Amino acid sequence: MSHQSTPQEDADIAGVEAALRRAARRARELGERTGTPVYVLRDGKIVDLTRENGQQQANHEQQR
Repeated sequence: MSHQSTPQEDADIAGVEAALRRAARRARELGERTGTPVYVLRDGKIVDLTRENGQQQANHEQQR
């Protein structure tokens, strides 16, 4: 059985990636503001983005 999408479904699907990226960015920002870990799976390992970003900022400040 083949399912042909309607133009409305195509438009919804086209916006999914942008919506997911916005949600991810907001989650990182909220985690950084509140000190809450934001975990993702990267290369098969669980990584806290807020800790990773904090280390990058500390390294950048040390280089000044």
